[in-house]
Formats: sequence, structure tokens, C-alpha cells
Amino acid sequence: MESTGFGRGELLRVAEAVAQEKGISTSEVVAAMEQAVQTAARRKYGQEHEIVAEIDRRTGEIRLYRELEVVETVEDPAKQITLEEARERNPAAQVGDHILEPLPPIDLGRIAAQSAKQVIVQKVRDAERERQYNDFKDRIGEIVVGEVKRVERSGILVDLGRAEAFIRQDELIPREIFHMKDRIRAYVYDVRHESRGPQIFLSRTHPGFMIKLFEQEVPEIYDGIIEIKACARDPGSRAKIAVYSKDSSIDPVGACVGMRGSRVQAVVQELGGEKVDIIPWSPDPATFVCNALAPAEVSKVVLDPDAKRIEVIVPDHMQHIAIGRRGQNVRLASQLTGWDIDIVSESEDSERRQREFKELTELFTNALNVDEVIAQLLASEGITSIEELAMIPEDELAQIEGFDEEIAAALKERASSWLEERRQALEAEARELGVAEDLLTYDRLDLESVVKLARQGVKSLEDLADLAGDELAEMLPGSGLDAAAAGEIVMDARVRLGWIEPPAAADEREAATSA
Repeated sequence: MESTGFGRGELLRVAEAVAQEKGISTSEVVAAMEQAVQTAARRKYGQEHEIVAEIDRRTGEIRLYRELEVVETVEDPAKQITLEEARERNPAAQVGDHILEPLPPIDLGRIAAQSAKQVIVQKVRDAERERQYNDFKDRIGEIVVGEVKRVERSGILVDLGRAEAFIRQDELIPREIFHMKDRIRAYVYDVRHESRGPQIFLSRTHPGFMIKLFEQEVPEIYDGIIEIKACARDPGSRAKIAVYSKDSSIDPVGACVGMRGSRVQAVVQELGGEKVDIIPWSPDPATFVCNALAPAEVSKVVLDPDAKRIEVIVPDHMQHIAIGRRGQNVRLASQLTGWDIDIVSESEDSERRQREFKELTELFTNALNVDEVIAQLLASEGITSIEELAMIPEDELAQIEGFDEEIAAALKERASSWLEERRQALEAEARELGVAEDLLTYDRLDLESVVKLARQGVKSLEDLADLAGDELAEMLPGSGLDAAAAGEIVMDARVRLGWIEPPAAADEREAATSA
């Protein structure tokens, strides 16, 4: 087989040298060489043949074979052989077996040799990329250090030694400039297979990058004594991290700041001057949100756990600090805590309370036919609607200062009468508007909401199912219905009409299909 242009020992030496240079196994390089010889042999003997090339791993000898399937009747002579002929070569041959017929050695001409080289290069590159993927797929979430290999408009190619990685332009800190040969630290946030091979993606803007930098600078974090609970960043400008320690003797904020700010400054320097607020984490959402809004002072908070929304009342002179420049402070605090935060000044809160108190007083005065003093007493007790008044136990209502059992009973009766009249009026309006029975009896919407929808042309369950979630929420302002909850109602209407499967049934069917 020396006619192939390789000495037997030399072929294995080349394979070992390539393997060592690329950091892959010799067997992968030899397998690539076998495929290259196979490709060249097909060019000589014909593409219709199934050619098998073998390279002896000990001696480097190349053997060529034609693979033939044993059949009763030959339809393709290039790939099949009769049972009778096969048994002449192997008496144990059976129909369906594959036998290997030795072929004479070939001379790899210039074109064939070039083709073989291309196959070897491609196979070695594929094996090298697979090795890179295996090396880095378990390193997601780590910081790596590399050298800038190439700067492009779309990002930076980084040489990591035995691998290459890419940092997209949007994963670089704004106004950050790197040049060829610069050293660069970044966070491995993804390693995945793509059409051009396995790719390693790095980031300097990912919150995980800051967390890992603090781990490197603060031994207590690395040792698990202090835990970073959350991190939010506006890359290159400002960031907030929430820290916590189960050990009450440890000050987590002080430990992260370091002596004279040495630890936090090391992180700030790496991040190009990004200011970092270190926040004490708390299991109590209200306390955590107040801490996250630092340096603003908070007067009061009102939580809505169902909507995961929190209203924060701050002194008037603190409102601009709480919101921050271009809303940065409240935005980062919201990302850090996972709560939607509304900032309201004390004067705005006071004005709103006075307005709501006045509106409630007028409602109670008119609906219950009572004087203003009684209406104000009800409003000051925190009763916000006629429905709420009708639900309050009579003895509880009688305990309000200035009330007795007789007044309580009268108020309850008047509230019930008003609600009944209102219900009848709404039902009459619904009939006039032509609301379909399926929408009128739909249990996910109250009668008032149904009438509001009918006024806007939604008069049946089918009309409701045709809406988008955000459309429904916009049509029912003041109902407390957000886009997500409205979307659930629309999906439920579609399920009831049989337009779609219930989510549980769809999940079961998908599981059964995949199984």
C-alpha cells in the first residue's frame, strides 16, 4: 500500500502529530483518514460501490474492501452478491449477511490526494469542535480568560487556548473597546451546537458575570457563608445585588464592600466603572423592596401579592431619587426583587386618598340615602363598596363608633336593596343589548363586566373567545383584570366552545406522543 504516498509508519506518525496538535484522539484522526481514502477509492472504482477502507492501528497498513449484501436474486451487482457466490468465499454466509471483498491498492493522484486532505481536515475540525463542546458544556456559569483574536462589527472572537468563543456586540459593556491581543474576562452563558459546529458564547453584561466576580473577590461568598440572592444590571452604568448571610454575626454588605471599598472597587474596575449598590436581602417582600430602592427613603408600602405588584409611598423630595435618572433606580429594584413597583409621592397619595374618600362618601350618601356624616364614617372604616357593606356581619357594623344595631340593620337592608335594583337594571340592559345566554351565564365574568362588554359589541361567548387577552383587559378598565388574567378567561372561553383542547388534555396527548 506504499503506492498511496504514505509510508505505513509515517501515516500513523502523521495521525499522532495532528491529534496532539488539535487536542483530539489519534483514533479520531485515523477514522478521518479512513474516510478520506474511502472517498478517493470511490472516485477510482465508481460511486455506485460501497467501499470500506481500514487502516491498521498497529502497522499503518491500508486495506480496501467492497461491501456486498448476500441476496437470493441480484438486482444491483455493484452492491449485491448471490448466496451461491458468497458461500464460495465464506461457507457460513446467509441471505442478509454482508461480506467484504478485498480490492487492490490505489494510487492517490493529485486530485484524489487533495480531496482526501480536505476530508481529513474537515473531520479533524469536526472532532476538534466536538471536543471543544464537551470541554465547555459543563462550564456554563464560569468566568474564562482569553485573548482577543479578531474584532468584528458583530462582536469579538476570543481565543481561549484550546477553543474559540464569541462575544456578541450586545454582550459587551457599552463604550468598551478591545483590540487584537488584549486579555479579556467574560462569562460563559451558553454552549450549543449550531450548523457551523459547536459554539461557545460569552458575555460581560450578564448578571452572572457580576455574581462570579464577587465570588472571586469575596471569600465568604465562595465559601457559602454569604449568598448572592439576586442581581440586576444596567451594564456600564449601575447595578444592584442582594446579599444574605444565615450567620447573624456576619455583615454581608460590609463583607462585599471590603476594607475601604477594596472588594467592590475591584469589581467596579473590571466592569468599566459600573456603580454597584449592595442591598441586604430580606424574605419579607416589603422590606426587600424598601432596601432595593436605596438610597431613597420609604414612608409606606401597599402590596398586591396576586399581581406581584407593590405601591411605594415616598416623601416628595425623595420621589426623584426613588425613580432615578430615566427610571433607572426603580427599574433595577423591580428586576432585583421580581415585583412591579409603583412610586407615589406622599402629596400624590394624600390627594388620591382625599379624592377616593370624597367619591366613596358621595356613593354611600346617594346609594343608601343617608346623611354625609354616616357616609363619612363608613368610608373612614375602609369600606370601599356597597357589595362590601352588604357582606359585613351586622354585629361588626354595629361596633362602629356612632352606630348601633338599628342603624347597622338599616344600612345592610338599604345596601341589599340597592344591589338588587342595580342587578335588575343591568339584566334589563343586557336584554336590550341582545346579550347571548352563554355569555350572560358565563361564571368567569360578573354581570357588570358582561354589560360593559356588550356596550362595546361583545355579546356572546364566541365574541369573547375572538378577543386577545390585552383587548379584554382594555375593555374592562378598573376591573383589576390584567392582560395575563384576561388571557386565561379568553382561553377558557375557547375551550368551552370546543375551539381548542383543555391544557391538561393537550399536555397528556403530547406526553403520550413523545412516549
